[in-house]
Amino acid sequence: MSYDENLASRLRALLADEDAVAEKKMFGGLGFLINGNMCVSASSTGGLLVRIDPADTDAVLAPPHVAVMKMRGRSMAGWIGRSRPKALKTSASFAPWVKRGVAFVKTLPPK
Repeated sequence: MSYDENLASRLRALLADEDAVAEKKMFGGLGFLINGNMCVSASSTGGLLVRIDPADTDAVLAPPHVAVMKMRGRSMAGWIGRSRPKALKTSASFAPWVKRGVAFVKTLPPK
């Protein structure tokens, strides 16, 4: 499955005022990078992937539609997925997550 084009368009709109944003096709999805660091992605599974501070991983897992990303069977602290279509229905429902991803990658050195 490829990424959701509508979700990608809404991510573009949310990131429009940010500097140094780039898009990159990755793992069947579309990643959005700031200064070379991926902050969010329209994933190939149809959901949203958000990069957060790894120390905050356990604290954000309370909602039922939020899970730690797994790659090749391994949990990836600092990478949170929102996969339920209902949770992605409106930009307002995931805009705080996008802001969180942007805020975290701005703490990282540019690549």
